[in-house]
Amino acid sequence: MSTVEIVQKLWNLCDVLRDDGITYHQYVTELTYLLFLKMAKETGQEKNIPEGYRWDDLTKLQGTDLKKFYEELLRHLGGEKSKGRIKEIYANARSDIQHPANLAKLISELNKLDWYEAKKEGLGDLYEGLLQKNSEEKKSGAGQYFTPRPLIDSTVRLIQPELGERCFDPAAGTFGFMIAANQYVESKSNKFEWSAAQRDFQRKKAFSGVELVQDAHRLALMNAMLHDIEGELLLGDSLSSRGEKLKDYDVILTNPPFGNKKGGEQPSRTDLTYPTSNKQLNFLQVIYRSLRKNGKSRAAVIVPDNVLFEAGAGTSIRRDLMDKCNLHTILRLPTGIFYAQGVKTNVLFFTRGKTEKNNTKRVWVYDLRSNMPSFGKRTPFGDAHLAPFEKVYGKKADGSSVRKEGEWSFLPDDVEQTEENSRWRCFSRDWIRDTKGDSLDISWIKDSDSVDAANLPEPNELAAEAMGELTEALRELDGLMSALGCADEADAQKALLAEVLGLGGAEA
Repeated sequence: MSTVEIVQKLWNLCDVLRDDGITYHQYVTELTYLLFLKMAKETGQEKNIPEGYRWDDLTKLQGTDLKKFYEELLRHLGGEKSKGRIKEIYANARSDIQHPANLAKLISELNKLDWYEAKKEGLGDLYEGLLQKNSEEKKSGAGQYFTPRPLIDSTVRLIQPELGERCFDPAAGTFGFMIAANQYVESKSNKFEWSAAQRDFQRKKAFSGVELVQDAHRLALMNAMLHDIEGELLLGDSLSSRGEKLKDYDVILTNPPFGNKKGGEQPSRTDLTYPTSNKQLNFLQVIYRSLRKNGKSRAAVIVPDNVLFEAGAGTSIRRDLMDKCNLHTILRLPTGIFYAQGVKTNVLFFTRGKTEKNNTKRVWVYDLRSNMPSFGKRTPFGDAHLAPFEKVYGKKADGSSVRKEGEWSFLPDDVEQTEENSRWRCFSRDWIRDTKGDSLDISWIKDSDSVDAANLPEPNELAAEAMGELTEALRELDGLMSALGCADEADAQKALLAEVLGLGGAEA
């Protein structure tokens, strides 16, 4: 049985809990409590779980005894006597399962799965599959915690985290970016050749993050554990004073939450030069200020469109970003790839400079939004859609990579834009300042379904066309009301509409 098949089987178990009114997101959280115990047994890691509160202890009970014990187990594993990751995963845990029979069914079905095959396929991949299923289900409301996997993988491939680098996500969600970064590093080096110190660093210090929402935090902890990552994963707010110590990272990969701070309050950090109630702008400041000032520390951050054009503090923050960093690339993402379908987003790629001024000389923009399909379940967003961007990102004209010491060069300035590279254009820092007023909301491709104002008919023609449509609508209304026996009322309404529309004595 493949990972995909196991994930689907686990996902289908949600049907067992329908009678309890369990949402998809509650189900994944509930499943996490049980999977932790089951996977600990299957991987021989039960020694960290207190005796009497392990998987086999659950399987021995039925009925109300099972339900009472399960609730006690959650309290005990998340209580004061617990410790480490176990305590973090079960902190404030509570069960939403009302019927003991449903809990027993869930435990029984988990026991029936082919765990030998699951371990061979990779328990981490299995759990990631569940998280992805949850994010794709609109009713779960979990899309805010899950960045599409193709976008994560593509971003990681372009940022290229390396062995020995400290990677960080200040809005970790379910820890997807850090999981992908870990897998990328492992794919580019031979783990068997790592020294003991390197192995220890990668497991305990290479990947860390902060997550504000406790349910997402426990999913992130589980995800990290199944991928053998023990780095610091804090429950808290990166925009609070607690986040001020989180600095000097080599790589930052993140998708901060959309929207303003609740109530519009300012962040409690004291190290932000331009405080604002806009969370994304505050996160952007946190990110570029948290990179090491060595000319090669780099970041990729997903932001909504308002970050590119918001005035006031927004303008100051963009200037500060372009001063302190080399903002070399903006990827305009298509709409419909996130849970909130109407949100327009971008990926900013930048490298922290060694100095505090004039690090951005020019910005390359790739438009993956204009004239793209409407993405969703019927048209899923995948690797193929990002491949053209990856092909041109960070390349010289001869195709060689130039990701060294902050040097970024792409198509030569004198290369004619063709249909193949028309989505890829360069804009000088001077042009952005003088022409755009430091707005980064830059587009040049006309959407095929948009209306060109230059080709609109004359105003009198538009007015005559509208008048004709209104007159025809009045005739149809007259016929309908006459057919319904409302002739007198129809005449009165026609006269009133004619007066309002200025038709005077015109035939209605």
